[in-house]
Amino acid sequence: MEEHTVKIISTDDLTHDVKRYRVEKPSGYTFVPGQATDLSINTHQLKNKKRPFTFTGLNSDPYLEFIIKIYPSHNGVTKELDSLKPGDELIVRDVWGAITYRGTGVFIAGGAGITPFISIFRDLQSRDELEGNMLIFANKTEADIIQPDEFRNMLGDNFINILSEEKLSNYHHGMINEEFLRSTVGDFNRQFYLCGPPPMMNALKKQLANLGIEKESLTVEF
Repeated sequence: MEEHTVKIISTDDLTHDVKRYRVEKPSGYTFVPGQATDLSINTHQLKNKKRPFTFTGLNSDPYLEFIIKIYPSHNGVTKELDSLKPGDELIVRDVWGAITYRGTGVFIAGGAGITPFISIFRDLQSRDELEGNMLIFANKTEADIIQPDEFRNMLGDNFINILSEEKLSNYHHGMINEEFLRSTVGDFNRQFYLCGPPPMMNALKKQLANLGIEKESLTVEF
């Protein structure tokens, strides 16, 4: 297995529990937008504790970028990541992942499940191929939305938010269901990309099947 020890270049808070990490990029290291790697912290106690994280930058960037939700109440890798600073070391490994762009479609994300789509949309923007794509982003509250301004600038009215625990006039409220999909998506003759918590993904697959979407039109990663 390929392993590279890299130093953290910068860390930034994006929301109350999401941070952006930019780290050194090994020479010749490439990925397809939407892919991930197994990452660990390069200390004696943690270097073998691997967790999957998605690349959110572009291959053309001189660094690797990860946008990661922090769980301070869990005694795990993300809690330890929260305390890291520039100069600390991570280990990145081979790239993998099932989500790749297969054509114009509807992207549906729940919470941190947005991360594979960030790189895909940035790549499409760099090639001027965003037109016709839609993002439906489900979160608990407005404060949980990751990169809202960037997505709004990219997608305009095709950036649709739904909040389950907060009612605000400029957002949909509730859970994604068949009625919501019918009224929002319109044209179902396209690709669908899903990423989020397993219960949400299982519900969405059933809803989309009921709406006539074949498995061949679905790209899913948990």
